[in-house]
Amino acid sequence: LHFFPIGEHLFTVGLLVLLYFREKKLWYKYLRFWESNAEDHQKVEAFLENYGSYFPKRYNYSDIKRIAGRFRSKLGLGGFGNVYSGSLRNGSQVAVKVLNELKGSGEDFINEATSISRTSHVNIVSLVGFCFEGHKRALVYEFMPNGSLEKFIYEERCDRVRQLGWPILFKIALGIAQGLEYLHRGCTTRILHFDIKPYNILLDDNFCPKISNFGVAKLCMEQESTVSILGPRGTIGYIAPEIVCRNLGGLLSRPD
Repeated sequence: LHFFPIGEHLFTVGLLVLLYFREKKLWYKYLRFWESNAEDHQKVEAFLENYGSYFPKRYNYSDIKRIAGRFRSKLGLGGFGNVYSGSLRNGSQVAVKVLNELKGSGEDFINEATSISRTSHVNIVSLVGFCFEGHKRALVYEFMPNGSLEKFIYEERCDRVRQLGWPILFKIALGIAQGLEYLHRGCTTRILHFDIKPYNILLDDNFCPKISNFGVAKLCMEQESTVSILGPRGTIGYIAPEIVCRNLGGLLSRPD
């Protein structure tokens, strides 16, 4: 009977030791995560400092909250975050894409901001501004009143969803093709989007299509006709077959 208190004491000490090493391991992982993100943040800031002239206006996060009306009106949910409706001080309507916090190294943010900042075309969505403040990242786009093409061709028909006729569908298809042709041939640095799908085609009030969401895009030099891709890009069902089936050849950066 005299050994039970000692046994309980040893059990308690052992449990505390296990908890100590567990917490130490978790703290070490958290410290490494913090250091990694701090380093990534410095890289992004250095990039913005070097290429800031290519980017539109930079907002702080308090400005983003004001522009987006404190995120009360959600327009949609993307792979990297939510999209909200908003308005600038001059009354212009915008769409604010708030990227998920503490996710990724900032590459998706830089990728999208850089890609769109290099474009100027009627069939490519325009970037109005951006926010990069710590782990808070946001992109401000021109507002597309008719939303994405997806709701017109996939959702069940109802009073609020207009059935598009063939003339408008042809106009949309032609506009998308013109936007892609511009990305592949019209830019000084070519842009491969890699995620062309109805959700990423936005429509203005005249149903003019604009390509959006360049989060997985890839920039390539003008002289390149074939590029190699490491890792999956895009959405299942819309991925170029060359990415999945390597025996089909390399991924072409321009149509032949």
